[in-house]
Amino acid sequence: MFDFLNPLLGRHPEKIQANVEIYTWQTCPYCIRAKMLLWWKGVKFTEYKIDGDATARNAMAERANGKRTLPQIFINNQHVGGCDELYKLDTQAQLDSLLNQPATA
Repeated sequence: MFDFLNPLLGRHPEKIQANVEIYTWQTCPYCIRAKMLLWWKGVKFTEYKIDGDATARNAMAERANGKRTLPQIFINNQHVGGCDELYKLDTQAQLDSLLNQPATA
């Protein structure tokens, strides 16, 4: 609706090609914070809400090299970590280049 504001705000969602996945709990403040950054950048991501689902959490941990904290974020099937790591990538100007890479099959 307000897409005309994107260039003024430094957002370029049209460049985002990556497949982004995030494992969350609904009330987790770090999950909310990570999703807000992705939303701000215009990323369309797949969210796996695993509240109270031990099987899903175990599957996430296996995929995330044993990490069980939330959120766990994957860009093009590459594990990038949690909220802090996502913000660190953004601060170091590395997040946009990851998001602009074409999605892997």
